[in-house]
Order: sequence, then C-alpha cells, then structure tokens
Amino acid sequence: MRIGVSLLIAATTMLGVAGAASAQQTLQQVRDRGSLNCQVGLPTPGFYALAANGTWSGMDVDVCRGVAAAIFNDPGKVQYQSVTSAVRFTSLANGESDMLSRTTTWTAVRDGQLGLEFAGVNFYDGQGFVVPRASNITSARELDGATICVLTGTTTELNLADYFRANNMRFTAVTNENVNVLVETYLGGGCDAYTNDKSGLAARRSAFPTPNDHMILPETISKEPLGPVVRHGDNNWGDIVRWVLMGMIEAEEMGVTSANVTQMLQSPNPGIKRLLGVEGNVGQGMGLPNDFMVRVLRHVGNYGEIYERNVGANTPIGIPRERSLNALWNNGGILYAMPFR
Repeated sequence: MRIGVSLLIAATTMLGVAGAASAQQTLQQVRDRGSLNCQVGLPTPGFYALAANGTWSGMDVDVCRGVAAAIFNDPGKVQYQSVTSAVRFTSLANGESDMLSRTTTWTAVRDGQLGLEFAGVNFYDGQGFVVPRASNITSARELDGATICVLTGTTTELNLADYFRANNMRFTAVTNENVNVLVETYLGGGCDAYTNDKSGLAARRSAFPTPNDHMILPETISKEPLGPVVRHGDNNWGDIVRWVLMGMIEAEEMGVTSANVTQMLQSPNPGIKRLLGVEGNVGQGMGLPNDFMVRVLRHVGNYGEIYERNVGANTPIGIPRERSLNALWNNGGILYAMPFR
C-alpha cells in the first residue's frame, strides 16, 4: 500500500506553491467548511471499511473521527476521500485532503522530500506473504522461483526485491496498481503468493470466500510504521492531528475510556487532569478547547477501544495485540504517548 517516490517528488514540487498558500490555515479552512476532508484508501476491512449504507469504519477512519470530534464535538463531520495509492500524496499536497489516514508507511523520503509530515504511528506493521494452505508452503524461504503478486511502484515491491536478493532467491513479480485486481489475481491462481503489510494481508484474507484456505507466513521482511499524514508547513494542524492520536494512546494507559470519561473528570490524578483539560492549557495552544480529548474519548474512545473493535482478536481480522508491537509499552509493546504536560 505504499507508492514509489520518483513521480511523486515531481508532482509535489509543482504543487509546492499551492501547499505553501494553505500553510497555517488548515484549521480555519476546516472550520469554515464545516467538515474535515480525510483521505482513506480503497475499502479495506478493519482499517477503512465501507458499509452498504455508505458509512465508513476502521482504525484509520477512527483517527479521522477523532480529529473531527476534537474540532467540532461531532465525529460525523468528516468527508471521506477514497483514492488509490498512486494519487494519495498528490491529493494531500494540493489541498484536496486535509489529512491522510490510510496505512501509510513513515519513510525518510516521504517525510523529507514530498512536502509531507507524519503525525505519529497508529499501527506498527511489517511486510509478509499470504499463500494457499494447499501449497504446503510454510516459510517465505520456500518461495524460491515463485510468482508474487505485488502493488507496482511501491516500497512493498522494493522490499520484495531486497528480500529475495538478500536470500539468493528468484521470483517473478505480478504487478498492478489496484490492490483489488491483485487480490483477484491471487485468488484466481495467477500468482503463488501475495505480499503486503501483514495487517493488510489479514484484512484482505478476512474477506476471502474461504479465509482458512490461506495462511500468512511467519516471516516479517520489513519495518512498516503506519500513521496519519498532513502537509508540511502548517505546524498547528500537524500538532492537532498528532495530539489527538497521542491522547487516545495516553487515555488507554491511564484507564480513561468512552464509558468512564465523565467520571474521570473528577479524578485526582494530575496526569488525567491534564489529559482531559481540567488542568493546563494544551488545547488552547492549538486553537482547540482545553477539553478536546474529552470530546474525542466520548465519541470515539481510546486506542485500545479502537483497536479491539476494528482489528482485535475477536474481529474477523483477528490480529492479537497482547505483547505485540502495538501493545502499550508497559504491556510488552512499544506504544506510548508523549507526555501531556
């Protein structure tokens, strides 16, 4: 789900003037419009799923909803923009989107050369492979000579080439820029394996006609820190998106949930007081009310609630969180928020 950068660098260079013109204005533009333009990807279970009635749900969608709740006290004030990986960064850079929340990997080139700014990490991931169980393949090291379905022009494709080269293995790539086409190709037997971020593999597998006929191989061949993205230059807007995400993580650590947030306003814990705006002026510094996280938590919930309802062990995607990278730092993972102070 990640696109190569050579064409994007040229595109975002031409759009630099437009991006600069909107710098430092995004919050006001969103308020004047009355809604947040939040970019997601092509519908994917668990992360940005589209229901028959036109409503969106998922982990990345909940980040969008959290930002809208912080601004408007209404998580429904979001216009979702579903576009392919090929145009996602251009759409953000030219101002069509206010933010991007769609399993996008934080890399040096994207952060430093495309006029973009990553606001944090909401899912730590890594690239893997899914294969039919009937193939009897149990390790990526058994894919020597295989045909692999992969999104063209992406870092997924580059990681694939690096892995096979490092292990002195051969492969034939079956490429397309549309993930839905690739999945259909894989299911139709047009390739031996399909590669993507493991979360994406789990999401796609959950929607296969017979999910148990396919398995995700144990190897993880890359680091994929996924998170929301904004345009570079509007520091205040970047702070808003960043601290909404951080606040969701901090709330889970402190035990503040959508169910008890009102009660927690009376907590004597100074950290909870700052998080909920009872003390301090974190929100004021970003042009938000100091209790902006109360809004977010009431309407959307903390990070753990978001994770479990969208991709957790009891969902069709079923990604266990306990002691994974996406567990809190004090529960075997590496997830924690910067201090609210």
